[in-house]
Amino acid sequence: MSSPRLEVDLEAVGHNARHLVAALGARGIRVVGVTKSVLAWANVARALVDAGVVGLGDSRVENLAALRHRGFDAPLTLVRSPMPSQVDAVVRNADVSLNTEDTVLRSLAAAATRQATTHGVVLMVELGDLREGVPMVDVVEMARSIRHLPGLELTGIGTNLACQSGVVPDQQKMDELSGLAEEVEVACDVELAVVSGGNSASLAWALSTPDVGRIDELRLGEAILLGVDPLDRRPIEGLHQDGFRLVAEVIEVKTKPSTPWGDVAQSAFGAVRPTDAPAPSGTQRRAILALGRQDVDPDGLIAPAGFTVLGASSDHLVIDIGTHDVSVGEEVGFGLGYGALLRASTSPFVAKTESTNGTTFSRLG
Repeated sequence: MSSPRLEVDLEAVGHNARHLVAALGARGIRVVGVTKSVLAWANVARALVDAGVVGLGDSRVENLAALRHRGFDAPLTLVRSPMPSQVDAVVRNADVSLNTEDTVLRSLAAAATRQATTHGVVLMVELGDLREGVPMVDVVEMARSIRHLPGLELTGIGTNLACQSGVVPDQQKMDELSGLAEEVEVACDVELAVVSGGNSASLAWALSTPDVGRIDELRLGEAILLGVDPLDRRPIEGLHQDGFRLVAEVIEVKTKPSTPWGDVAQSAFGAVRPTDAPAPSGTQRRAILALGRQDVDPDGLIAPAGFTVLGASSDHLVIDIGTHDVSVGEEVGFGLGYGALLRASTSPFVAKTESTNGTTFSRLG
């Protein structure tokens, strides 16, 4: 089987999605399944849809177009502000997009008019994380302006937290968003179909709060795919954390000194590498895998017990194998954090394989 390869257990992903759809549904909150970290992997997306998500979201128009091409008829949302150069493609492939800029909204309206269709808009509100978002004081006026743009429909408002600055989605933030939703409805004489409380980082709040207010949707990727809470990366009770695994082949095994020698300058990626802590014997049993930063974020790899990731260059991953008996040509499998999953999914050098009902097969298309 090809390596390096990214393996997905579709049953584990489906279980996680069903669990969260049910738990949030009991609180009146719908789930949009986000596919951006897996490059709109078709059977992963199908597992989300089959589990009951109300739609799919992705940050790349190209991924949404691929989903449409593969026959997905679930509502699709562009979860990044559209690029003005892509407004025609956005309207053609996305039912809804998240927006913050007047100029982009006008371009979307023109594109929707050209295509004789209506495009849904969710206005994103800045609540402190300092990524995308309209200042709260400007939201009502921008919502009013959308009502006068042909081809656009004000679908709702939303926010994004814990991505740029790590700001926690808490009751105060969600209450502010709920209150703003009511202001928009009164000012625009409209009933918002969506009040989106954020991404997987909002999950802990949504499952513990005594009052969800007007929040009726979350956009979930990491929590479903990896089964962890993005705020602290702790496992979420009842979910699988082993839905994805990255496997790479060993191309060298040697016993080497535990510290480099000679003058030390910048490494291939700029940083001056600190010397490794010496092993008791002054040596380490090291293996090199045919895997590098072009394929994965090494900081997001979760090594198997008894192994330690020491570093990576473009094409080589160096690990301490301890007392394990490892030979050239063998394979080592790693768990993945979100950044590692994202890059492995994107790399053209990483093969993709799927398993379901105990059967493993290569990804098709």
